[in-house]
Amino acid sequence: MIRFALSLLLAIGAPLAAVQAEPVKVEGGLIEGRSLASGVDAWLGVPFAAPPLRELRWQPPQPVTPWQGVFHADRYAPECLQPLRSPRQNHYFGNEATSEDCLYLNIWAPKGERNKLPVVVWIYGGGFNIGSASMANYSGEPLAEAGVIRVNVAYRVGPLGFLAHPELSRESGYNGSGNYGLMDQIAALQWVKRNIAGFGGDPDNVTIVGQSAGSMSVALLQASPLAKGLFQRVVGMSGSPFGGMLGPVPLDNAEAQGLALQKELDATSLADMRAIPGDVLTAAKTPRSPIVLDGHVLTGTAEETFAARRQNDVPLLIGFTRDESFLPFGPITTVSELTDAVRARYPRNADRILAAYPGSDPARRAADIARDATLGLQMAQWANAQSTYGSAPAYAYLFTRRQPYAPGITFSDHDPATVGAYHSGDVPYWLRTRDSLNLFRQTRIWEPGDVNLETEMSDALLAFARTGVPASPALGRWPAFSPSHPRMVRLGLETEIIDWPHYAALPLLSDPAVQARTGGSRPRD
Repeated sequence: MIRFALSLLLAIGAPLAAVQAEPVKVEGGLIEGRSLASGVDAWLGVPFAAPPLRELRWQPPQPVTPWQGVFHADRYAPECLQPLRSPRQNHYFGNEATSEDCLYLNIWAPKGERNKLPVVVWIYGGGFNIGSASMANYSGEPLAEAGVIRVNVAYRVGPLGFLAHPELSRESGYNGSGNYGLMDQIAALQWVKRNIAGFGGDPDNVTIVGQSAGSMSVALLQASPLAKGLFQRVVGMSGSPFGGMLGPVPLDNAEAQGLALQKELDATSLADMRAIPGDVLTAAKTPRSPIVLDGHVLTGTAEETFAARRQNDVPLLIGFTRDESFLPFGPITTVSELTDAVRARYPRNADRILAAYPGSDPARRAADIARDATLGLQMAQWANAQSTYGSAPAYAYLFTRRQPYAPGITFSDHDPATVGAYHSGDVPYWLRTRDSLNLFRQTRIWEPGDVNLETEMSDALLAFARTGVPASPALGRWPAFSPSHPRMVRLGLETEIIDWPHYAALPLLSDPAVQARTGGSRPRD
């Protein structure tokens, strides 16, 4: 833990003596990084595209301008411009500088001889409105120690990254607009393809990994024709565009939202909007759907793309957490409250749903239904679509560990005693970054079971990045998903292979109107 903390403080520019890593030649020129206390070399704040400023606002990412001499990639770049994080989000991540000039990578590599090592690329979540490639929880240092090249990608968020507008569509050359944040991700992967060999990575063995909106992103990249050949594996944690709930919207709808934003800002043209300070844009209140069927990055919904077998057909490792933090029913304490809530939300299927989720604890039953109606359904549809329409396998997991909070710890908007295995709670186990949760203050008292679980999960991720098949010390090789016998790995203090919970009931939780609109592939009854 101390070594990781010292390395992190060194990376963010704390006044500790630094050893420079050997310069590497990349597009643009030479870059020089740092050798961290762990023995990992890090190149932080590496530009992969030109700053998206002024006339480049709401444009696809452009090539970097070459530099003279050596670029000192020795500290994190600012996160992409976004609203300030809430106290809950800051409680162990700390504050970061923000800027519209933000298209940078962070790269970590093990010291010594490096040749064709697997590359693991992290794409952050945050609802496409917030997020950072430099959070301690996302550090690439621990997995790099284990023998892979780790890369974190920054991409534009909020209205600066996901705005469609009729004028933008007219000037684009493809009669579409929006999805600039996804284009940033693709540009970063193209940069990795062309440059990662200089760091010892294998450009033909790239695994893209994301959580929440980052998981939605990697699913969208799997569906995008522009991302063909840029990655060989996909890992998605708690997020997918399947099911229509969070999928891409038609271009004309998104353009109308762009015009509404223009009206809110009292602008008369796109040129006026490009002159408005970025922080004014990020503070705007106009509702906006981030992902757009622009005909360029995305040519169809996820369901349509997979059904036509146009997806990037690569192995998947996907899953979700037991409690996922989504409670559309509100507080449920009695059986009658649960019954009334389910009947109000699912009038046609209520009795079948209640029968499919038995038990004596109505709060637990409500949480399971709420989870399965959102993330459970989305991830099952993704696994089912790949299994049905692809040749590469899918693997699935359910994370159930409630983290061991320190006595007396409180957060501003949830009770640690009841939060459960929350949305994003699995991330530090996959990335071996548990120590980061105690970096600014002690919020967890880790137990031996957490150490074992971290090993089980991170080893599975590393095996998947190396071979395309997850394998871990306790379980060995994980079972592939099959719609006819849907199994998954339960990740907790005890790790085991289980049948996918409530899989047969998932279609009962799907909105028929959404399914008709998307032509969705669904878990089979």
